[in-house]
Amino acid sequence: MATLRRSEAAIQGDALSAAIAATLGREARATRRRRRHTQQQLADLIGISRSRYADIERGEGATAPLETWAKIGAALGRPLAAAFSRDIEAPEPRDAGHLAAQELVLRLARSHGRPASFELPTRPADPARSADVGLRDDAAGALILIEIWNRLDDLGATARAADRKVVEASAHAAAAGGDAGPYRVASCWLLVDTAANRHLVARYPAILRTRFPGSSLRWAAALTNGMAPPLEPGVAWIDPRAGRIVPLRLR
Repeated sequence: MATLRRSEAAIQGDALSAAIAATLGREARATRRRRRHTQQQLADLIGISRSRYADIERGEGATAPLETWAKIGAALGRPLAAAFSRDIEAPEPRDAGHLAAQELVLRLARSHGRPASFELPTRPADPARSADVGLRDDAAGALILIEIWNRLDDLGATARAADRKVVEASAHAAAAGGDAGPYRVASCWLLVDTAANRHLVARYPAILRTRFPGSSLRWAAALTNGMAPPLEPGVAWIDPRAGRIVPLRLR
């Protein structure tokens, strides 16, 4: 009868469990001695024989149940902590939440036939200066700059930076219009729908109303349904998990 060949995962798992058991055994022995306990006392506390506990301290605990290790940790006053390592096959980007919001805006734009740019550089000489998403609405003759905010920490500085990007985007707008003349630059902020952002909106409604005179309802419709963007700057909520952009209503 042919012998089944062990998988690489099984071989690696055995080696790793032996190494972990050896490390934990040494730690258990050192801690027990510092606590001035005997092996028999620890064995009685966790409900195993003294000889089996001695084996574990010698590093022969690879096959010991997880429950036994948890009891040893509790008896020593050092609770067992266990976790899988970070997923190396599919690491999560640091800006995953922001990317999800950009992905939603780009996906909606594509469904309406709008050409779109991810991280549109408003100043090519300075790659750090870019709009989160740039959309071209040929029917409305508009270049739309979308800025997405996971959290607003400095409204004044953020507003000034956004204004500079609008001015700098004029070169893109001129190129988009071609011989027919430059496109207008329209801008909209999308605030990720979080408790922190809702608190900020509730606290500074007058500032936001002054800053964004454009209809939030029309901006949400422009980005969601492909309608022409309003002439004035606007702001709306974005919820990447729910896959929607909705109006932001100010008091």
